[in-house]
Amino acid sequence: MKQIMVRDIPKDERPRERMIRFGPQSLSNVELLAILLRTGSSNESVFQLAQKVLSELETLQNLNDVTLEELTKIKGIGPAKAIQIKGAIELGRRVVKSIPQDKIQIRSPRDVANFILEDMKHLKQEHFIALLLDTKNQIIAKETISIGSLNSSIVHPREVFKPAIKKSVSAIIVVHNHPSGDPTPSKEDIEVTNRLVEAGNILGIDLLDHVIIGDSRYISLKDRGML
Repeated sequence: MKQIMVRDIPKDERPRERMIRFGPQSLSNVELLAILLRTGSSNESVFQLAQKVLSELETLQNLNDVTLEELTKIKGIGPAKAIQIKGAIELGRRVVKSIPQDKIQIRSPRDVANFILEDMKHLKQEHFIALLLDTKNQIIAKETISIGSLNSSIVHPREVFKPAIKKSVSAIIVVHNHPSGDPTPSKEDIEVTNRLVEAGNILGIDLLDHVIIGDSRYISLKDRGML
């Protein structure tokens, strides 16, 4: 079967040109993946290679879950192409997760845990996150402030409140995880929280809570009377 090369397709019908004219939604899954792969292999066009990847993975969900090792087992997909695919998928996943769906309203620490616990409970490093809230305590953004061991030099009030000031929000809730699985607040956790409360008072942005995520458990410093 003759390979269908990009150069064999009329210019105004090529995937890149159609994306420019009509948007990415006008392209098939094969065409979108072909754009990402850019080139085929010595024996296959980029379209044939894209079709083979999708056929072997069977569903788009499997494309989301596939590992680099599994991708490189597909003939024609080397480490560079596998990294391109996984990088694009991860970026798309992060974009989707950064947009709160239907403006989730926070009424209690349980609402915070329901929103974020599944994403944080198995992380191997500490992630410090700020949830930015509107006047109805609905989440309008989720910002990762730092990754690494929590300390006052990394979690500086300036960095925590910068996105809140930029988006002109009236309140925030901060969340971080304990990779040990034990959400019991440390002395450092309490000190950082106190500094953020003081900074928020000066800026006129309320720190409503600091929620610590463990392994399927969480602790609210507000509920513990520490905020």
